[in-house]
Amino acid sequence: MSNIWSNWSGFVRAEPKLIASPANTNELADLVRGAPGPLRVVGAGHSFTPLVKSEGTIVSMEKIEGLVSHDAARHQARVRAGTRLGPLMHLLQGIGQGLPNMGDIDRQAVGGALGTATHGSGPKLGAYHTQLEAVQIVDGLGKLREYSRAGDLDTIHAIGVALGAFGVLTEVTLNNIATYRLHRRKWVLPIADMLREFETMMRAHRSAEFYYIPFSGYAQFIASDLSDAATTPRPTEDDEAGLRTLRRLRTALRWLPSLRRRLILGAIAKLPAEDYVQDWLNVYASDRQTRFNEMEYHLPFEEGPKALAEIIALAETQFPEVYFPMEVRSVAADEFWLSPFYKRPTCSIAIHHDAANDPLPFMRAAEPIFRKYGGRPHWGKMHSLKAADFKKLYPRWDEAMAVRRDIDPQNRFVSPYMASLFGIET
Repeated sequence: MSNIWSNWSGFVRAEPKLIASPANTNELADLVRGAPGPLRVVGAGHSFTPLVKSEGTIVSMEKIEGLVSHDAARHQARVRAGTRLGPLMHLLQGIGQGLPNMGDIDRQAVGGALGTATHGSGPKLGAYHTQLEAVQIVDGLGKLREYSRAGDLDTIHAIGVALGAFGVLTEVTLNNIATYRLHRRKWVLPIADMLREFETMMRAHRSAEFYYIPFSGYAQFIASDLSDAATTPRPTEDDEAGLRTLRRLRTALRWLPSLRRRLILGAIAKLPAEDYVQDWLNVYASDRQTRFNEMEYHLPFEEGPKALAEIIALAETQFPEVYFPMEVRSVAADEFWLSPFYKRPTCSIAIHHDAANDPLPFMRAAEPIFRKYGGRPHWGKMHSLKAADFKKLYPRWDEAMAVRRDIDPQNRFVSPYMASLFGIET
């Protein structure tokens, strides 16, 4: 019987010759040297592109997890790449450390989150890979390599966002901060006000993001700031219940947008405003049960409001089946060669579609808008770009590809999809 693998949403499927779960780096090195190629690495399967898809071997890192060591004075922690973000939060809290920022999903593995430039929100806060102090990988010849900022800064910048193609990440040392508390607030405002005051509102808080609710005219704004206050209870999450309501209204009133809008506004009016203080690990993540597919583009910060206005108009005039909120965040610029945030402050816009529906028509229609405004796609979320496109978007593309060839001279990690991304003849 053949092996079958699928990503979290079920959109990407594969039937590799082998699915392997090595228990340590020695077993991993043996797989790299001898398993059927190409080898692709899976963390939690939370990417929506075919990064993991392979007819050769899919390597799961689920057994290579946990805390290796930590430095209390420097707030550094050495962790194995298969560690999921959810358990990692508790491991770090237990040693007095915290991740400086997070996205709203904690199911990803550390290696996958780093390799796809996963991020949270905040104009002065970078994506996960900006925390890298040192990395350990198994290269394409099955050899263990170690790089650090102190002696290999260019290499760290080249492989920090690696898409699982610059060797298999096994351990990383992360630069964290002392554990902290956040004051989190959430409220609703008209989208016209949000777009007009976009820069002021996004820069007014340590971390700020908002969700536009399609066919409503309103956005839900979320702000988080550091706090020394005592903790207060976090309200019960109502995101899943809200999604069910939006889906029912979409299904029943697909061709009655005015009635749909009025009923959505009625539901929004009943949402309680959030205002609480909690330790960092109890703030960022939300429980995501409804499965979806996603496209996210990273734009120059100042272009965000214009692009979002066009995406909203597209959805509300041509795609009445869309009901998932659109997510808007900001990310600080960084120096990593394949980072979508390379040398520019960024506005990230994510659009979603129910996994039960075909996402491609909406995504294909939205992508030209993102590209018009200079967008770089999230590596783990749906897009149609190829090597020639990326070479124009990333100034140090050729140098990154040279580092990749050194680490994987036999293209052990290059599947057909990866070859199309990197422009590699296989």
